[in-house]
Amino acid sequence: MAKRVYEVWKGSNKFILGGRLIFGPDARSLIITLLLIIVPVVIFCVFVARHLRHEFSPYNAGYAIMVVAIVFTIYVLVLLFLTSARDPGIVPRNSHPPEEVFRNDSSVSVEAGGRQTPSLQFPRTKEVMVNGIPVRVKYCDTCMLYRPPRCSHCSICNNCVERFDHHCPWVGQCIGLRNYRFFFMFVSSATLLCIYVFAMSAVYIKILMDNYQSTVWRAMKESPASVILMAYCFISLWFVGGLTGFHLYLIGTNQTTYENFRYRADNRINVYNLGCVHNFLEVFCTEVKPSKNNFRAFVQEEVPRPTLPSTREAEPEEIGGDPRPKVEDDLEIGEDLLKISQRRNIEEIDEDIRSRGSNGPPHNISEVDSVHSSDHRAPTIRSDTRHSSWGRRSGSWEIAPEVLANSNVTESRSYVTAKEPRQ
Repeated sequence: MAKRVYEVWKGSNKFILGGRLIFGPDARSLIITLLLIIVPVVIFCVFVARHLRHEFSPYNAGYAIMVVAIVFTIYVLVLLFLTSARDPGIVPRNSHPPEEVFRNDSSVSVEAGGRQTPSLQFPRTKEVMVNGIPVRVKYCDTCMLYRPPRCSHCSICNNCVERFDHHCPWVGQCIGLRNYRFFFMFVSSATLLCIYVFAMSAVYIKILMDNYQSTVWRAMKESPASVILMAYCFISLWFVGGLTGFHLYLIGTNQTTYENFRYRADNRINVYNLGCVHNFLEVFCTEVKPSKNNFRAFVQEEVPRPTLPSTREAEPEEIGGDPRPKVEDDLEIGEDLLKISQRRNIEEIDEDIRSRGSNGPPHNISEVDSVHSSDHRAPTIRSDTRHSSWGRRSGSWEIAPEVLANSNVTESRSYVTAKEPRQ
């Protein structure tokens, strides 16, 4: 049965609803984030907003306080969902390195059997033009691709993410090109919600002071929930409020968190800065690009790629030589050479030729050894021994006539080859 992309995904993401929703590997942290948002709002509605229903004129105007808190909380949760449950801008990884940029290295690598093959390498970085300025991008070994500008590999999700900002554990997802807008809106909305709950809790303390004509301490004893909410919102504002201010600065200067922390001390020119107004328009007024991944698509079987020919295999065709296999080129020839060295067929052939009065010139042991080392002799010996027909006659071994003829021709070639260097 064919599998879908999300079922064989190599990243660390978690999918639910059949690949429709994608989360980071730390998606469980979302439970803590949800509790930190929902629990304070519930306490506010029960112990504060409920008592403010009839404190404003007209008589039921106080209901708006509770409605605003509930609606605003739902809005914050929707932004949290849009941030954490969607593709942040994952760049699809390749199944093999980019061969179009391979280059042959001048150095060679020695393989088993003594064969030498050129090693294939490719540049670790390359330059691309951004706003007329060259920018160097790096090669990702995990995803086997050259990262687009402003792209970085998230070690937690194990993906390359476009316009990578950071990995946020509170939302359990990377923050990148496709969800940065929703992340900022979530953080800024959470900041406004904290301010709203803090302000309404303080208003309730003031109303208690006026109604009972008591001090602030007496009013705080009457509504301890208001005190807890004010303390909680004050502490939260240091985090979400500070984060909102920091990202306002990043948006105004068109930076990412990753770029700000990594290149802060390099004094690099920010080639992406288009001016404050255009930077804000780029984040909030541009269309969100569609995902480059279809997680519900069926996996396509990859067509087998042809293997690159080695240098030694292509040698006979390149030089136009003898297409017959050579002894040095066969990695398994060691076994054949062992068999040949154990046979005495060469000496036996020599003795039979002399006994029959062959016209071939005599040769010594060194010439026989040259037969073994000759590049053209070894295949001939193998061919003769395979097709020779030996017979038992008069208690001695004899060679068939056709094999004898071949032996004469072969020996003559060997003799001439051995004698040529002496001339």
